[in-house]
Amino acid sequence: MKFTAAQIAGILEGEVEGNPEVEVSKLSKIEEGENESLSFLSNPKYTQYIYTTKASAVIVNNNFKAEQVINTTLIRVEDAYKSFSKLLEYYNQVKMNKTGIEQPVFVSESASYGHNIYIGAFAYIGENVQIGDNAKIYPNVYIGDNVKIGDNAIIFSGAKIYSDTIIGDNCVIHSSAILGADGFGFTPNEKGEFIKVPQTGNVIIEDNVDVGAATSIDRATLGSTIIRKGVKLDNQIQIAHNVEIGKNTVIAAQTGIAGSTKIGENCMIGGQVGIVGHITIGNNVRIQAQSGIGRNVKDNEAIQGSPALPYSDYNKSYVHFKNLPKIVNRINNLEKNTTND
Repeated sequence: MKFTAAQIAGILEGEVEGNPEVEVSKLSKIEEGENESLSFLSNPKYTQYIYTTKASAVIVNNNFKAEQVINTTLIRVEDAYKSFSKLLEYYNQVKMNKTGIEQPVFVSESASYGHNIYIGAFAYIGENVQIGDNAKIYPNVYIGDNVKIGDNAIIFSGAKIYSDTIIGDNCVIHSSAILGADGFGFTPNEKGEFIKVPQTGNVIIEDNVDVGAATSIDRATLGSTIIRKGVKLDNQIQIAHNVEIGKNTVIAAQTGIAGSTKIGENCMIGGQVGIVGHITIGNNVRIQAQSGIGRNVKDNEAIQGSPALPYSDYNKSYVHFKNLPKIVNRINNLEKNTTND
């Protein structure tokens, strides 16, 4: 799909400097620009490339002043970075604007769905499923019985949505994510054998949640595992049964959260963090990557390490960790001198 510089300027409420009829059909970095591509310049470190780029059009800030001859068409806007992000979103919407039901698919007779829906080939829609307006179900998606999916939801290829899961409006579930699998619940008997504890609850995903590729969210033993509004989950995260994550919390890849832990609102959790079960993490908490959390965490704490310490304490301690060989040598020398005396 091609757009002219004038059309793009109209979308972004900007002004064209150069050829308004030049066409672009793809996006590129400014240093990798090529014919019919659109790029942007917001970081001054990349200014040099605007004089050599082969991109057909470049989005720049209104206050940009050229110091050399420029051979590309400029689109001047208030904020080039935000405008390019807006354009990426618009481009993505156009690219994924699929509708209709492809064949073959299986849709249960008891299932219902709204207007302007897309269901890709080889999708499976179970009994009593409810799907809202403008939802997009990509090929090879499995949706179990009694699942509810809100308006404008997008579920990418290969995702598995187990029975009784509830997904709100404007959610994005990426490929190979699994929502509603059994929690890891076993109990030993008198022989030392582990017997499975039935997992009879469900998963609730509230509005505006993103779930990354290959992320697993387990159903509750009883009740619900709950992901609140606005939560953003990276790829390859494990969330165990009966966990609750507060609204607008973001969690990076390969983090594991054990059962029945409660995480507050507006938290930021780095990659490869491990969190034990049955603890509470407050609001506005910051957890650095690869930390191990084995205790309750109060509101507004910033922690790091394994076991995790307050962030400033960890940094102070780390100075001593690095100096341990020197400290040991000093102690050994003192002991030698004491012995000689």
